Amino acid sequence: MDNRPVLHILSVTFPFFALVLCGYVATRCALLPQAAIAGLNAFVLYFALPCMLYRFGAGTPIGQLLDGPLVVVYLLCALLVVACAVAVARQGGLGWNDAAFGALVAAFPNNGFMGMPLLVALLGAAAAGPVIVTIAVDMVITSSLCIALSRLDSAGAHGVARAARLALKSVLANPLPWAIALGALASGAGFALPRPLMGTVSLLADAASPVALFTIGAVLARSQMNSEKRPPAVRYVPIVLIKLVLHPLLVGSVGLGAIALGLPLERFALTVLVLVAALPSASNAAMLAERFGADNGRIARIILLSTVLSFFSFSAVVRWLG
Repeated sequence: MDNRPVLHILSVTFPFFALVLCGYVATRCALLPQAAIAGLNAFVLYFALPCMLYRFGAGTPIGQLLDGPLVVVYLLCALLVVACAVAVARQGGLGWNDAAFGALVAAFPNNGFMGMPLLVALLGAAAAGPVIVTIAVDMVITSSLCIALSRLDSAGAHGVARAARLALKSVLANPLPWAIALGALASGAGFALPRPLMGTVSLLADAASPVALFTIGAVLARSQMNSEKRPPAVRYVPIVLIKLVLHPLLVGSVGLGAIALGLPLERFALTVLVLVAALPSASNAAMLAERFGADNGRIARIILLSTVLSFFSFSAVVRWLG
């Protein structure tokens, strides 16, 4: 049996997951104070990652950033995953708040902090366009929908209306969609930043990947250390399986169906979508869950377990896709 393809995949994926482990161990061993994690998060979210998204967006043809069939396939699958995760949670006796944030971690992969650098390393710069589209969909639509669903426990329409306002405020305050939009505008207009300014952007963009991955591990460790109780496995294992198994299978099946129906969806773009869906849950969902009063211990457990298992499952999906 030829093990060279497997070794090649691991040579690309292992460093990414190793950096996550480094952040986790540094926090668990108190080498990184928990108070410093907020600073790392702020650096990645407001400086490094927006610069990386802008650079990729500005360097990607505008047609790839406005790919209608890609948006339809990815969004449809995200909505189906949300519906499935909510149904499982509600059947298990959870309220709308916990069900909604469980659905968020099931449908929202770590496509920003981890997915962008990992898939570009695996597939080349051409993967950036589809990944950017998925980030925009998840930031603007998936997260807003789940925040709105989380307020259904509140009496009357006041809770839903307040959730809609909070969701809109969250989207507008997030620098990542703005960085994507500015990059798309630059691409469409053929605009290039002055060289000294672009050099600064590039330095920050280059720092995004290692710092973001290290921060993911630190956030996971902090969430686990600060959770007051460990939820029963039945409350989080099914969501992990939905994220790592159902989500990529659904994206692949719907995408192939769309191609069979004649939608102009490129197979390369579909490959990127499947790999995005195979990523672990987004780590920022734990902060949202805490902010809205959901069971943050459960959400942190889902993110942690999906991150650990995805080292094997993601590599398996890459191998399967060839």
